[in-house]
Amino acid sequence: MERQFQPLPIQELGDGAGFRRPVQPQAARVTLESSALELMTDLCRTSPATIRPQAPIASANQFMISRGVRLLLVADEREMVLGVVTATDVLGEKAMRIATDRGLKRDELTVGDIMLPARQVEVIALGDLEGARVGHVLETLRRAGRQHALVVDFEAFPPKSLIDAPVRRSMVRGILSLSQLGRQLGVVLQTAGEVARTFSEIELALGR
Repeated sequence: MERQFQPLPIQELGDGAGFRRPVQPQAARVTLESSALELMTDLCRTSPATIRPQAPIASANQFMISRGVRLLLVADEREMVLGVVTATDVLGEKAMRIATDRGLKRDELTVGDIMLPARQVEVIALGDLEGARVGHVLETLRRAGRQHALVVDFEAFPPKSLIDAPVRRSMVRGILSLSQLGRQLGVVLQTAGEVARTFSEIELALGR
């Protein structure tokens, strides 16, 4: 006998409704001796913020604001990482300089025009991060003069023939952020956009 399905009750949404977001565990407080892994935004648990290279830079800025991030992975339709773009790239002098050089208005630039290409993006291997401390991350970002660092692991593919070497592909596994580091250290940062001043605030708060 065919089962009879009854419709579910339907009601109106009404004014003032909100919507759910994924609940992320609150980042734990850390010290300089804590495991560096506690700082990493793990892309196996949190969806990465990505954008296409042809997107206007104004869209990139709005997307960063909506996601509460200051870095986007630039990816193509095959999910190949082409580079990264940061809030500093979008809002700083870089965009204006590129626009002037090309005879364009700033708003005519795309993400692909201002992104840092993948071949120039410096990364940290997950294996190196696993044995490191928070202090190592702080010093790494300070010396590099960067707000962010990508963490990668690797995906291995079998060789096409017996004489070929195995193929190893880098996979972005996580993101380290100076502003996230400050929050987990309990440091209130007044300037997330300027690297040198941000480090000064962290070191002053830590009594270094």
